[in-house]
Amino acid sequence: MTATLDAPSTAAASERRQPPRKLPLWRRVWRDRVMLLLALPGLLYFLVFHYGPLFGYVVAFKDYQPYIGFVDSPWVGLQNFVSVFGDPGVWNALGNTLKITITQLVLFFPAPIALALLLNSVLNDKVRRFVQSVVYLPHFIGWVIIVSVFQQILGGAGALPSFLESIGLPRYDMMTDPDVFPLLVTLQVIWKDAGWATIIFLAALLSIDQGLYEAAAMDGAGRWRRLWHVTLPGITPIIILLLILNLGSILSVGFEQILLQRDNVGPEAGEVLDTFVYFNGVKDGQWGAAAAVGLVKTIVGTALVLGANKVAHLFGHEGVYRGADK
Repeated sequence: MTATLDAPSTAAASERRQPPRKLPLWRRVWRDRVMLLLALPGLLYFLVFHYGPLFGYVVAFKDYQPYIGFVDSPWVGLQNFVSVFGDPGVWNALGNTLKITITQLVLFFPAPIALALLLNSVLNDKVRRFVQSVVYLPHFIGWVIIVSVFQQILGGAGALPSFLESIGLPRYDMMTDPDVFPLLVTLQVIWKDAGWATIIFLAALLSIDQGLYEAAAMDGAGRWRRLWHVTLPGITPIIILLLILNLGSILSVGFEQILLQRDNVGPEAGEVLDTFVYFNGVKDGQWGAAAAVGLVKTIVGTALVLGANKVAHLFGHEGVYRGADK
């Protein structure tokens, strides 16, 4: 009798343990049709403006002439890469790009984190919202206006040189000093985009369980201990994610911003890879060489993202993505 009663229950338990049967593709598409339609504009944007232009990198292997076209332009193999890497101007532009990138990683990347922590510590909601609105606004100002503002403050006839002269010190024109050009560019980026970049970190801070702060306070942890042991670990995944994504654009430092100030400090200090591509590829018609530089930038950025993501996995972090086996 016991065996008879146990048999159906065992069969039912076995059925419950079986994984659910996978729905056919068309059934899943119909089930998620609303979400797929919402994602369609973003997908089309990336296909048209990001993935579609990748086919244009064939120009890097051809002596491309716009009036001949992609198909009829003669194939030159790696000749464009040889000529590019043999040009001292490329290495000068690469050095300037790396200087600016390293300066921005050291000074700009931590700025939104620090600003988000400060804003999160403000108890008055009205004050916090007002400060947030103020620091967001520069993001919507064009680089032409921002460079003009800095010129009026730091330029030869600006407020700072005039103040230095009024107190008996020599005038100093920071806008034309090639030695501090990476620092100048970084300060402009901080002023323009640090506030806007706090949005992600503020969202990450709001997702931290408030019970952790209460438990830490009950254990005697002060403000700095709670910051170190609760807040920073709570936003570490976002910090690592954004750091990895920033490494993908390590060889791109802002074309418009640099182009507007390149002549102030001269090509020796102001030329970066993006402006090199513009002047040599677009203006001088060396399309193959310009495409070769762009292809190298893409390969280096992809390799850095994949490598940094793998390092994040080794340290136990999620990174940008996990493998299929995870």
